[in-house]
Amino acid sequence: MYLYRFCFIFSWLVTVCFLTSCNFFYHPKNQSGQEKLNHHSAYDDSTLTNRVLPVMMPYNRLIDPAGKVIVFGSLELENHSLDVQPIPNTALLAVEDRYGIAIIDHQSNEVIARWTYNSEDRYKGLMSTYSGIQVLNENGSTQLFWSAANDANHQSYVFQAVFNQEKIAVKEAFAFKPESPSPLALPNEVAINKENGKNYLYVVLNGNNQLVKIDLDTKKTVWTAPTGVAPYGLTIAGDKAYVSNWGGTIAVNNDGKETAGVPFGSAYTDPKTGATAAGTVSVFGLKDGNLIKEIPVGLHPNDLISSKDNRYVYVANGNSDAISVISTQSLKTVETISVQINPGKKGFIGDTPNALILSEDGTHLYVANGMDNAVAVVKLGAAASSKSTGKNSIKGFIPTEAYPGGLALQGKKLFVTNLEGEGARVNSKEIRKEDKAIDRDVPDIEGGSYNSHHQKATVSVIDLPNPAQLAAYTKKVKTLSLNFRTELARLAPRKNQPARPIPERIGEPSVFKHVLYIIKENRTYDQVLGDMAEGKGMKNLCIYGDSITLNQHQLARDFLLLDNYYASGKCSAEGHQWTDAAMVNDYVEKNVRAWFRSYPHVQTDAMVVNQKGFIWNNAADHGKTVRIYGEACIPQFDNKLSWTDIYENYKAGKPFSFTNKTTISRVKPMLAAGYPGFDNFKISDQVRAEAFIKELKEFENKPGDQLPELMVMALPTDHTGGSRPGLPTPRAMVADNDLALGRIIEALTKSRFWKNTVVFVTEDDSQAGWDHISAYRTTGFVISPYSRLQKTVSTNYNQTSIVRSIEQILGIPPMNLLDASALPMFNCFAGRPDASFTYQKLANRVPLNEMNPKLSMLKGKALFYARQSSKPEYDHVDGGNDDLLNRILWFNRKGNSAYPAKLAGKNMDDEDD
Repeated sequence: MYLYRFCFIFSWLVTVCFLTSCNFFYHPKNQSGQEKLNHHSAYDDSTLTNRVLPVMMPYNRLIDPAGKVIVFGSLELENHSLDVQPIPNTALLAVEDRYGIAIIDHQSNEVIARWTYNSEDRYKGLMSTYSGIQVLNENGSTQLFWSAANDANHQSYVFQAVFNQEKIAVKEAFAFKPESPSPLALPNEVAINKENGKNYLYVVLNGNNQLVKIDLDTKKTVWTAPTGVAPYGLTIAGDKAYVSNWGGTIAVNNDGKETAGVPFGSAYTDPKTGATAAGTVSVFGLKDGNLIKEIPVGLHPNDLISSKDNRYVYVANGNSDAISVISTQSLKTVETISVQINPGKKGFIGDTPNALILSEDGTHLYVANGMDNAVAVVKLGAAASSKSTGKNSIKGFIPTEAYPGGLALQGKKLFVTNLEGEGARVNSKEIRKEDKAIDRDVPDIEGGSYNSHHQKATVSVIDLPNPAQLAAYTKKVKTLSLNFRTELARLAPRKNQPARPIPERIGEPSVFKHVLYIIKENRTYDQVLGDMAEGKGMKNLCIYGDSITLNQHQLARDFLLLDNYYASGKCSAEGHQWTDAAMVNDYVEKNVRAWFRSYPHVQTDAMVVNQKGFIWNNAADHGKTVRIYGEACIPQFDNKLSWTDIYENYKAGKPFSFTNKTTISRVKPMLAAGYPGFDNFKISDQVRAEAFIKELKEFENKPGDQLPELMVMALPTDHTGGSRPGLPTPRAMVADNDLALGRIIEALTKSRFWKNTVVFVTEDDSQAGWDHISAYRTTGFVISPYSRLQKTVSTNYNQTSIVRSIEQILGIPPMNLLDASALPMFNCFAGRPDASFTYQKLANRVPLNEMNPKLSMLKGKALFYARQSSKPEYDHVDGGNDDLLNRILWFNRKGNSAYPAKLAGKNMDDEDD
């Protein structure tokens, strides 16, 4: 056995022993009532569908939190808890979640009061923004303040509500109008400050780039001040207000620096990655709102708090994995404290600090490290706290659930809102149990099923640990984050190693010179391959089976079938970050499900880019040639052209005139000019396949081997446009995508580059359907001369595994903690190639121009769904209601067969028929 694999397996066995001793592989009782432990695999996947902790996220992170977890929220929704504040002198917590406010008794674990936006007609459709709930206890009254917005109606509010120990009642809703160029004022953090005996409300407007001061007695605005780009956090220390600016200073476009448009403005960006280049904190005088100073801090500053003595302000820098300490006397950053779980010169980014709270004595800072699923405990030194001595130091880490995003302390208890909770693992049987009204006469799915938009909100209640407990917690956090894999990623390459499909260490030789990475759109495994007897499928959920996706079925049989492969996110805005960067940053997480500022399925918002950027700049940074086919760009063309116009012109051999637009300067020369990107549904994937095959032939005619070493391709029409008239039917669009994939693979296998080329294919996410194994399970393919295994591979892989495999093949280092801890796809390759094999595409059985009927030809549910598909919100990727689109796709395939509503919950958009 090779040394690397020996080390890898040995490390895994050690880990398995630890996990087993901690009961990590516990299964809920099965039907016979027996309990069992699962020891069958070092990379166990049983926790993916566990409903009892511990559970596993589909990006190399196990969840086994300290303390107790309180769960709430309608199972019909994708719930996210955002922020928390204790109500003084009680055991009650005020929790801000995406859909409203909950009052939770943390002793009884009960939600004792709930107010949601849908409870009042005028506020329907609103969602809470990013964070910032405040509690004001005064004159025997408990008042709550928090922010909400709705980009569809351009509404923005700060709510003032009263909690009377039984229910929450809104007392005031402060409305904020957008100011050009912003379509949304987007309030976020709020602060209440008493000045000369009066209470004032301070509000950060993330969309308007403003800070506003309001007199709570008169309800009138005192002053409004401009901030930096996308202000987020707010704290008041003495006579000054401090505001963190996600994007730093507002860019001046003629000063020679790299800039890029971000939603509602312009920011300075890193020309290598396209990420925002700096973050700042703006300091304002409370009396007049004048800007006193803008202080440079780390990247993507978010939460900030002040010490009790008002001498220091602490700033969490989400993209720098560090805390900036600002002296309120000098208005300078006096300390920068790294909170990395894996520090050092060869450390990887991705810890993502995003929430802060100080100990009551001011000597310790608790930091929510989002992607570590942990709270870092920092002992502050003398330079960072007037209550401390010595130097700053990390004392340890406390495990939480997924993506801790809000912190509060009361006595010896730490409260944590977990933005991602335990992930999307709500089973349809739970939904039916919660709401009997949806238990209609429809086919049942044995064991239930999963969809990515059904998720519980969670809050952790943790007793502050003593030193021994903290040491044990820290060890646990590192085990849960698969830290040993990160260490393996740092091993130096050995000399004189033979070339392998995936080298055992980064920098050792691969048999492959070229990687084609294809990213498709929005399918679950069961939707497409659920009818394959060779894998773990559910035929009842398969709507695009082997009569529609002939090539995908044949490729799975000719090469290998991955029936245990997972998307790492829940929608395209998350999915393209996972596929391109192997992680999501704090900006993406804070916008999940709401997407107030943008829906970044293409990389045209600089805010979504993390410090290290994407796989293409990682490859280019290490001397690899890169070509991008349609990813990270939007095609601009004559909007008067219909799908039929473009398709008929393609069949007639007429050129399609378009320009791909990207906001990342480094991407521009990498883009294949003849290959259109994706933002709407008018372009057939045959146009894209033709463009790639044409370039492939051009590379074949060039001397030597000039085919790019990394090729990243968007192949998106399997998303479909629903029932919209003027577009092909959903099954035709899926067939279009399938044929394009078949054509591309056929051309590659018949080219002179086949012998040293590998193709990885993934869906960007799994949101548009149901799967009986996991909400995250999707289709993935590995295609190469070394991948003619003709068998099912059931190793647990996910999107970060593909990225890590590409990096390992190209000999480039991981970009962050998530791909560093990913499992390379070793089991997808044989030791010897079958280079003589050539793939022959299978012709489509569904006409690609099978069009959706006109509205005048429809009635009943078909007419309703066609009208819904025609709404403006469905013009672009993932616009509109996801559950409704899933119903449309089901109806399109199953006709009068009832949609399995037992799997979906109520359809709020459905008509009575």
